[in-house]
This record gives sequence, C-alpha cells and structure tokens, in this order.
Amino acid sequence: MERHVNHAPAMPMATAPARATRSMQILFWLRRTHGWFGLWGAVLGLLFGIAGIWLNHRAIMKLPMAQERVNAQVTLLGAAPNTPSELAKWLQAELRQDREPNSVRIEPARKLAWTHRDGSAAMQPEHWIFTFGGPDAIVQADYWRGNGTVNVVTTHNGLAATLANLHKGVGMSAPWILLVDTLAGCIIFLSLSGVAIWLMTNRRRPRTGLAILGTSVLATCTLVAWRLLG
Repeated sequence: MERHVNHAPAMPMATAPARATRSMQILFWLRRTHGWFGLWGAVLGLLFGIAGIWLNHRAIMKLPMAQERVNAQVTLLGAAPNTPSELAKWLQAELRQDREPNSVRIEPARKLAWTHRDGSAAMQPEHWIFTFGGPDAIVQADYWRGNGTVNVVTTHNGLAATLANLHKGVGMSAPWILLVDTLAGCIIFLSLSGVAIWLMTNRRRPRTGLAILGTSVLATCTLVAWRLLG
C-alpha cells in the first residue's frame, strides 16, 4: 500500500546571509555618510566649539572680550525725518555703512508720570533704534523723534568678541545663517547616525550604549529643568 507524504517546502538557506549582507551595506553607507557630514561641519564645528567654550566661561573666569566703544552725536541736515525708513537711508550714507540696518526697533510715544505746568500730560516721543554692522563692529544709532541730533555708539570688537558674534549670528547676513543651519542639520544627523552605528556594531551589548544614552538625556533634562524651575 502506497503512502504519500507531503513535505513542506524548505526555507531558503540564503535568508540569514542576505540579511547580514543588507545590514553590512546599510552600515557601510551609514559610516560613509557620517564621515562626509562630519567633514562638512568640521571647520564650522571647530569655530563654534571655541566660541561656545569662551561664552560659557567668560563670566566665571572673567575672560576679556576686548571691546572698544566710541560715542558720537550726528547732527541732522535739514528737516527732521518723518519715518524710520527715511532716517535709516540717511544714516546708512552718513555712517558709511555698506548695507541697510540689521534691525530697527520703534518704541511708541507714551505718557509720562508727570505733567506740564499748564496741567497737560507730558509725553515721551517715539524712540527709533537702528543697528548696523557685522560681527567685528556694531553701530547703534538711537533717535528721539523731533530731535535735531542722533546718538551713535560704535563698538569695535576684538577677536574673541568677533568669534562670539559669529557664534550668535550678530549682524550676519542670510547666507551665513543658512550656512549655520546646515551645521545644525549636520549635528542632528551625526547624533542620530552615531547612535545607529554604535547599535549596529555592538549588538551583543546594546544595554551599555542605551544606558549611556539614557544617562546623558536624563542629565541634560535635569539640568534644563533645574535652570528653568530653580
């Protein structure tokens, strides 16, 4: 009597090697991309690292910023300007600035706590504040509407102060800000890819890496919360 036995199809033996090959390919490209991103951000990262250390310790260690301030007063020619943009154009030419002001702040007119002799409320006029310059020199001009003069304060920065302003983006143009954004993107990618590479190359002991990562996150969150709530 014949007996028919149905055998289940055998699983392909190449499944495990195929997975290993894919993992090696992913790891290869991840390492290569990690290296290229690190190379792109190396110079800016060095600049920002030095400036960051200086900014973090300048108050405690009393590190000098080598700033020199020059006060001046500029007399308006002709009638007083009617708008901030009109005064900004005149200041740009008068102060020999190569571009428009980085920022313009307008403080509206307001009543003061005292009154005139006739009983009318004393008013403080509008206050216009213009900021020109770049990381090596900042020119700030403030004008009380209706006055015939503009107060100008020019701050000349030394090397340390210039690096700090580059770090903070003070007086920098849009291309520099976009360039710094690419560095920020590199740092985010390097952080994530670094964790991924470590986990892929240390599969036998992932708990160690996760413990270090968790401790770092916990310490950072604790310090931030202590600073905000303390």
